[in-house]
Amino acid sequence: MNKSHPNPPRWAHWLLTKLHPSDTLEEVAGDLDELYTYWYHRAGPSQALLRYLFNVASVLSPFVRRRRRQQTYHQSPSILHPVMLRNYLFIAWRNSTRNKLYFLINHAGLAIGMTACIFMVEYANFELSYDTFNQQAGDLYRVVNDRYQDGKRVQHSPMTYSAVGQAMRHEFPEVINHTRVAPLASRILIADDQKMGKQNGMAVDPSFFGMFSYQLIAGNRDLVLREPDEIILSESCARKLFPDVGSNVASLIGRLVNLERSAVPYKLTGICYDVPDNSHLQFDFLVAYSSLYRGGNRYWKSADSSFTESYFYHYIQLKPGSDPKRLEAQLPGFSQRYFRGNKVTGSTEKFSLQPLLKAHLYSDFGAEIGKTGNATIVWGALLSALLILSIAWINYINLATARAVERAKEVGIRKSSGATRTQLVFQFFSESLLSNFLSMLLAAGLIYFVQARFNELVQRNLSIHYVFGEGLQSNSVTFGLLLIILSGICIAGFYPALVLSSFKPVDVLKGKFSTSSRGVILRKALVSGQFAVTIALVAGSIIIYQQMRYAAQKPLGLTLSQVLVISPPQLLENDSSFITRSRSFKEELKNLVHVKAATNSGRIPGEDLHRMFDVHRPDKLSSPRFAVNNMSIGEDFLDLYDIKLLAGRNFRSTDYNEDLSKVRTTLLNESAAKLFGFPTASEAVGKSIILYERPYEIVGVTHDFHQKSIHHPVEPVVMMPNYSLYNPISVKVEPNELTTTLAAIRQVYDRFFPGNVFAYRFLDDQFNEQYNADRVVGKVFALFAGLAVLIAALGLLGLSWLATRQRTREIGVRKVLGASVQNIVLLLSGDFLGLILIAFLVAVPVAWFVMQRWLTGFAYRISINAWVFVAAGGLALLIALITIGYQTLKAANANPVKSLRSE
Repeated sequence: MNKSHPNPPRWAHWLLTKLHPSDTLEEVAGDLDELYTYWYHRAGPSQALLRYLFNVASVLSPFVRRRRRQQTYHQSPSILHPVMLRNYLFIAWRNSTRNKLYFLINHAGLAIGMTACIFMVEYANFELSYDTFNQQAGDLYRVVNDRYQDGKRVQHSPMTYSAVGQAMRHEFPEVINHTRVAPLASRILIADDQKMGKQNGMAVDPSFFGMFSYQLIAGNRDLVLREPDEIILSESCARKLFPDVGSNVASLIGRLVNLERSAVPYKLTGICYDVPDNSHLQFDFLVAYSSLYRGGNRYWKSADSSFTESYFYHYIQLKPGSDPKRLEAQLPGFSQRYFRGNKVTGSTEKFSLQPLLKAHLYSDFGAEIGKTGNATIVWGALLSALLILSIAWINYINLATARAVERAKEVGIRKSSGATRTQLVFQFFSESLLSNFLSMLLAAGLIYFVQARFNELVQRNLSIHYVFGEGLQSNSVTFGLLLIILSGICIAGFYPALVLSSFKPVDVLKGKFSTSSRGVILRKALVSGQFAVTIALVAGSIIIYQQMRYAAQKPLGLTLSQVLVISPPQLLENDSSFITRSRSFKEELKNLVHVKAATNSGRIPGEDLHRMFDVHRPDKLSSPRFAVNNMSIGEDFLDLYDIKLLAGRNFRSTDYNEDLSKVRTTLLNESAAKLFGFPTASEAVGKSIILYERPYEIVGVTHDFHQKSIHHPVEPVVMMPNYSLYNPISVKVEPNELTTTLAAIRQVYDRFFPGNVFAYRFLDDQFNEQYNADRVVGKVFALFAGLAVLIAALGLLGLSWLATRQRTREIGVRKVLGASVQNIVLLLSGDFLGLILIAFLVAVPVAWFVMQRWLTGFAYRISINAWVFVAAGGLALLIALITIGYQTLKAANANPVKSLRSE
């Protein structure tokens, strides 16, 4: 044995050769011989032999396979290795930017879709978050009151009687708290020499702050509103009423505030933060409920605990874990015990509960206390936005798979070089992630620049905050959005990745590659789907526009234009001289150059009317009892609003009396005359009806007129001659020199009603506010339809561009064989036009069904015409022809020699 290069014992070497796999024996034996020599000189013969035997055992099967995998220096790195990830992103960026048109189409479409989706989530989250800021919102309900007469529901309202909440708490152990709310709309606040008009407040019980989570800047939540002379102001209201307060609004506590002509001033005991926008209860001030009947006010005193006076809204709080359905099941018995409607109003009464969290979006009540939304509109807009985003993702999938032919050789070469399918999938998926990430950045920029315009469109003060805002509904919608977006990104990324990575390198490199028939069918189905959405949105926009135009043009039975409505003089005692003063005021207004007429009325068009019950004819035995709307009007009301008489006469000055018990005449509209059983309008004149348990003579019958929007049917109306201090004043003016006319009217107003706040509004603007939600729907639908057309057109442009590139050789051959430009254009366009026809057939029934449901919200509505869908389909076809026309004409006019030579 050579001492300088000692070898292991022969028996040990023999053992290695017998036990180790032959394919790696030579390599392993050489390595162990070298290690034995090293150990021999370093540690001695015995240590060298022991280590040699240990290593022989360690490299035996099955250990050698595991060991080789761990020590292989030529193994490909993991797909999640930073180097590989950087490589994927680099290749993704290079492939994305290599073709500028492809890059623009993909990212523009995705960015527009994401922007629309995020905007709609802002809107939906805001609408769905109403009242969620209340910590006990899940246990709060409001009492809803329905009245039935002769089996027909004649009232559906959250307005009910003052004693309901207290009785419920006494009757049902589940009810642990309650509060009454009496609205005090458009009131004047006075502090020192400062006056503020049009302030909306509420009278509430002391338990109000124990149920709702409105926060106080100053004051004790547990002690406020317990005395009748207490008032709470919102922060913005307090700063306007006390402009010198500075930053310390808490210093206002203890100051005195007068509410209109109150004999005793209110003591300011609290300042609250401004009411959140997403609260269905909106107020500028709160007063103690007991303030309503202080000073001997007999009406409010009698209404303090009443089952006959129904001017109040009731909110109750249930014990946590209580079943509201179980409580509702007991309410019919509760109604029978406490309310004798058949004796009071000739009607039966039914109570139910509405969760506070549904008060905004799921309300179809009359006499609502605040503005309401529409859940169908919210969810429909959110669905439309998701469809827009889906169209953008469809474009990405279609374009990515349509490029399969162009990238087939790339896949073949990579596979031949050793790339696994998993690596290729991650490479192509990284391209999808990069595209969506860049589109999100672009969408963020669009949101920043367009947010204000979108807020103007939907008439909300929204921001990106509402996408991630707090609240039960907000979180669920945001989570759903993120889940949908992540799912969309995965689908849009993995499907093309799986398609592209499935190519066989041998077929590709031999030029035998062809796209899958199933992939082509799926791509065509996706194109048809996105155009179906586009056609449906366009058709829906046209129908909404038609309905809104119908609402604007439909004769209402009265004239609203150029009518100025002046708020009543509230800082004035309702004494015996008011009727005389009011008549003198109106006569002086009429003497102004550009004033045509002036009148008083208890309600103006667009407002809810009071409801009268147990109205009947005295000349019939067992005459049926009816519920009808009631409004008091001045003698010039019919003339000012151009309401025509069918029979009889208008009110005269002699019909009015400050002692209402002496008023004995009435006017009916045509629907009321028919309700009371008069065959014609003329036969009703001179007859009587029983109102307030005494007869009133019918002196005239008017044409029907729309008191509210065409969402509501025309209802029977009984008009009575009556003046009141709280009646608004309608003034008909000429359109020219309006500024001068307003100044003159104000001078007359200040002279007759000194100290009052002059406030006015134009009636047509106020009346048309009833259509605000519908106009928002129309604008959003039109916007989404435009976006859908744009994104679908971008996708079609990309597909037609790829199709002409991939069929260059075929086009060249056809031209050489004599095909004309028209033949080639038809060849290239035919497939796309067929897909649009399929989309049309799918979109028509869906759009018809959805819009028919939307139209049911109008008592008076248009009929959906077939030409609407033809127009929507024709527009989609025209967009398609324009989009693909340039590419097909360019390909058809190309020199075939160049295309064949390049092949």
